[in-house]
Amino acid sequence: MCGGVEMKNKITLHCATTWTEAVDCRIVAMTEECWQSLPVVPTATPEHDLLLRAREDGEFSAKSQETLLLHCGTDLAPRLLVVGLGAAAKLSAEVYRQAAALAVSSLRQKKLTRWLIDCDTFCSDDVAALADALADGVLLEAYRFDHYKKEDNGNNKAMQCVLGAIDESVLAEVEQRIAQRRIISEGVWLCRNLVNEPGNVKTPVYLAEQAWALAELYGLTCTLLGPEELQRQGFGALLAVAKGSICEPRLIVLDYQGASEDVPPIALVGKGVTFDSGGISLKPGEGMDQMKMDMAGGAAVLATLAVAAQLKLPLNIVGVVPAVENMPSDRATRPGDIVTSLSGKTIEILNTDAEGRLILADALTWVARRKPQLVVDLATLTGACIIALGHQSSAVLGNDEALIADLRRSGDQVGERVWPLPLFDEYSEQIKSEVADVKNIGGRPAGTITAAAFLQKFVEDLPWAHLDIAGTAWQDKGKPGQPNGGTGVGVRLLIDFLRQRSELKK
Repeated sequence: MCGGVEMKNKITLHCATTWTEAVDCRIVAMTEECWQSLPVVPTATPEHDLLLRAREDGEFSAKSQETLLLHCGTDLAPRLLVVGLGAAAKLSAEVYRQAAALAVSSLRQKKLTRWLIDCDTFCSDDVAALADALADGVLLEAYRFDHYKKEDNGNNKAMQCVLGAIDESVLAEVEQRIAQRRIISEGVWLCRNLVNEPGNVKTPVYLAEQAWALAELYGLTCTLLGPEELQRQGFGALLAVAKGSICEPRLIVLDYQGASEDVPPIALVGKGVTFDSGGISLKPGEGMDQMKMDMAGGAAVLATLAVAAQLKLPLNIVGVVPAVENMPSDRATRPGDIVTSLSGKTIEILNTDAEGRLILADALTWVARRKPQLVVDLATLTGACIIALGHQSSAVLGNDEALIADLRRSGDQVGERVWPLPLFDEYSEQIKSEVADVKNIGGRPAGTITAAAFLQKFVEDLPWAHLDIAGTAWQDKGKPGQPNGGTGVGVRLLIDFLRQRSELKK
């Protein structure tokens, strides 16, 4: 896969009923209840004695996010890592996912790269679902963005993971699930790589080149609109954002056809601001380096199309990414300017740092002409979303409650939670302009909602949901499964959502 993804060379992951190859460490899991009921056995093994001593000394309690590393075991596995699952009543796919990521993170810090995960110890009756969640956690944690580093920091060592104790009767199903999980994880890695690329590399043209390469690799159809064609068709809002930069804009379109031609596509639209200085409404210098991530929605859309094609989902999907760079210059759009969008609506631009909604307005108008069955857009759109929800959840708003419910369900399933905010008609009052059809900001109150109210004016009557991923697309302080930088949020959520839609079609 393009975008610098080299997972196949970095980590191998396979399943086994038993194992015969030596590993650095065997990973087992315990709930709080299992830990407390660990029996005192007169003829216990050395491993068991060490566990009892750790319990007596209070070194470990099996709470979630706890680990205990013991030097014991056999020649095949000289170390034992116990990872806590917390209370048995709260076990879920996300608990297993986080436990696997934490285990891998702990062992990588100690330069241990060969692991066996003992699936028997994870207290799950659905072995296939368990193995899928564990593999998800392992692969999410295995990622690092380090291809610009000359110095070997130990992260480039080849890693091996065995999911052991898989019953023969479900081995084939588990292997199929793991194969699909690798494809999805490679999509997350691709999304993270695109987000993490620096702005001097990741121009709109670079993003378009990556989309073209993905299309050639996975049999997608790629359409690219440059400045002349955008001007001819009337993308006035998009071009207003792009005009301050020397880097040319692109409208990137990827089409995947997994159903017959007469089936309307599902439309995915992702904000693609490859670097956001704020334009004339210049951002503060502190933290501006992170604004290379302002295309995380677009990256998620490109990666999702690549994954959908590999999974051969029986759907038609169109992905649209308006790609621009937002910079100040003598050509840049000024606060107070009025532009005409692709829809014909005029927009009073009062803040050039509210640029994402401008390029999305034209992209939503364009894709609406394709008559899709529904539209989902993703954007790092508002700082207000971080104030409202922090970094724990994305916001979802839209005009279709069933669509919002489906996205929430998929978010919960994959551990990328979304939370609904209201979109009452009254919020549109805040973006009324006295000199144009609409203005691009609505003031400080309800900033995330008024941004969505702005977008709603360009989706017509299509079922539509907007995901504001401003707080979830970037991680300042890494944690297991989410290293520093781009998180790849949106890819697993959208793939689960699309898979659920494809199941409904059967």
